[in-house]
Amino acid sequence: MMDRIYMDNAATTAICPEALAAMLPCFGEHFGNASSIHGTGRDARKVLEDARRTVADVLGAKPAEIYFTSGGSESDNWAIKGAAFANRKKGNHIITSQIEHHAVLHTCQWLEKQGFEVTYLPVDEYGLVNPRDVEAAITDKTILISIMAANNEIGTIEPIPEIGQIAHEHKIIFHCDAVQAVGAIPVNVDAWHVDMLSLSGHKFHGPKGVGALYIRTGTKVDQFLHGGAQERGRRATTENVPGIVGMAAALAKAAANLEENGVRLTYLRDKLIKGILDAVPYARLNGHSLKRLPGNVNVSIQYIEGEALLLRLDLAGIAASSGSACTSGSLDPSHVLLAIGLPHEVAHGSLRLSLTDSNTEEEVDEVLRVLPKIVSDLRAMSPMYDDFINGKK
Repeated sequence: MMDRIYMDNAATTAICPEALAAMLPCFGEHFGNASSIHGTGRDARKVLEDARRTVADVLGAKPAEIYFTSGGSESDNWAIKGAAFANRKKGNHIITSQIEHHAVLHTCQWLEKQGFEVTYLPVDEYGLVNPRDVEAAITDKTILISIMAANNEIGTIEPIPEIGQIAHEHKIIFHCDAVQAVGAIPVNVDAWHVDMLSLSGHKFHGPKGVGALYIRTGTKVDQFLHGGAQERGRRATTENVPGIVGMAAALAKAAANLEENGVRLTYLRDKLIKGILDAVPYARLNGHSLKRLPGNVNVSIQYIEGEALLLRLDLAGIAASSGSACTSGSLDPSHVLLAIGLPHEVAHGSLRLSLTDSNTEEEVDEVLRVLPKIVSDLRAMSPMYDDFINGKK
C-alpha cells in the first residue's frame, strides 16, 4: 500500500534536510541573542547576517534591503500599512486586486476605516490583472500599488514586471506579495520593478513562523513593530535566528534547483490536470493553463461539495485542499473563484492539489486512480446531480 500522499504544499511544505541541519546549531552553539555585543551574541549575529546575504542574493537585492519577519502575513501588513501611513501626506489612495491573499485584502479593508481609499481591480476569467486597468486606476492621490506575484489558490502568475514598470513611471510605491512565487519561479526585484516584496519560509521547505520583507533603499515605510532596535531599528523583537537560518538554507536549495524542479513539476502538473479533466465529467480548470505556478492544480468539479471530496480523499490517504488554508474555517465560497466568474455552487466544488519536488509520478497516478471513483460516489448521493442527469435543471 502506498504511503500517504501529501498534495497541499501551497498551504505548507515539509522542512527540507538542509534547513533542519542549518537550524540545529542555532539551538546550541549559536543560541545567543543576535543583539548582544559579547562573543556568544556575535556568533548568532554572524549566522543571521549570512542568512540575510543568502536571501538578498536569491532576490537580486542588497542585504541591507532584507528585513526578517514572522511570515508572509506580517510582511504584507508591514508593507501596506507602513507605506500607507508614511506617505499619507502625499495621498490616501491604494490599488490592489480582488484576488489578493486576505493578508492584503483585510489590511486594505482596515485602512479604509482609517480614511484611505482602495481600488480593488477585477481580473479576467483566468485570474489575470490587466496592467492597463492598473494604470487607468491611478489618480493624483495614489501612493501604493499591491499586486501578488502568483495566486495562492489558482496558481495564475501575474504580469508583475509590466505592473511594476507602470508604478515606477508614475512614481508610486509598488508592493508584491510573492509568498507563493519565491522558491517556485525566478524572482528578481529589479526585473520586477518592485519596491517591496513579501515572502514566507514555510512555502519552500523552510520552517514556519519566519519570513522576510524586501524594502528597496529609499522607500518610505513606517516602522511596524515598536519596542526595540532590531532589524536596523525598523522591526522590534528578538530575531528568530534558527528560523531565519533555516529559511535561508531552504531558499538557497530551492534557487539552486529552480529550473530542474520547474520542468519536472510542470510535467506532473499537466499530467494531473489532463487526467482529471479526461476522467471526471463536468470538471473545469481554474486559472491560466500556461501562466501558472509549476506545481499548482485547481479544478472545480460540479455537483459535489468540496468539503466532502476532501474528507473522502483524506480517508484514501491523500491530503489536498479546496483553497487557501487561511480561510479553511469559512463556509463562504472562495473570493478568488467568485472573482474569476464562477457561480457559488461551482466554486463550492473546488479542489486544489499543489505539488513540490518531493511528489512523484506514482503519486499522481494514484490520485488519478482514486479521484474519479470518489467523485462518482459523491454524485450518486447528490440530488442536484440526479436532477441534472434527468434533465430537470
